[in-house]
Amino acid sequence: MIDINEIFWNASVEDLKQGYINNTNDEEYICLLCGKTFIKGVIYKEEDQLLEASRAIKIHIKKEHNSVFDYLINMNRKFTGLTDHQKEVLQYFYKGLSDKEIIEEMGGGSTSTIRNHRFKLKEKEKQAKVFSAIMGLIQNKEQDKQQLISIHKGAKMVDERYAISNEEMEKVINTYFINEDSIQKLKTFPSKEKRKIVVLKHILNYFENNRTYTEKEVNEILLKIYDDFVTLRRYMIEYGYMERSKDCSQYWVKN
Repeated sequence: MIDINEIFWNASVEDLKQGYINNTNDEEYICLLCGKTFIKGVIYKEEDQLLEASRAIKIHIKKEHNSVFDYLINMNRKFTGLTDHQKEVLQYFYKGLSDKEIIEEMGGGSTSTIRNHRFKLKEKEKQAKVFSAIMGLIQNKEQDKQQLISIHKGAKMVDERYAISNEEMEKVINTYFINEDSIQKLKTFPSKEKRKIVVLKHILNYFENNRTYTEKEVNEILLKIYDDFVTLRRYMIEYGYMERSKDCSQYWVKN
């Protein structure tokens, strides 16, 4: 299964802005927002149109996600670093409103206040660029095993529990899983938070992106991994790896 979280966090700023990457090795386009893939050379039908993959993925983003901006601005504050007020102001900027129009939309204030917001956000952008460059230089020096695992975008609480290196992840998987037939069975469900995250992240590999499962299908997959499938299912939802409909009839990987 495509690890869309890994792809998302490793994408360049330009790729994030367009909402997809051009995977030249596999000759496909991958939506960074949900993981849906469009194969080059395949013709896709959208209503009465026949589209090449490069055009189809753009239509997909607009239809399913409204816009890349809307998706990114509504991500967890832990990921964006934006307050609700900053998000509101940025949404006005994105709409192309003038300072005077923004004041009217906000129900009062002064144009100098809006200019001050523009200035502070520009400074935040500069800091982000420098910090990104610094972290990139550090990453070049780190060994792969020392690097931390990516945080899934559906995470409901981002804290030190996610400070897990690739080496730690491998050790947890080798400790808690045993190969049996064509599947890795979970020996016991860990009590420590970090280990839970690793175990749940590994189990997610048995589910497909952009597919809706019935509760029965989810149970069948989880039962192959661990007898107490109810506990696994509950934690997959609780930790934001999967979502479900209100009536619990449908489940899907959270992107």
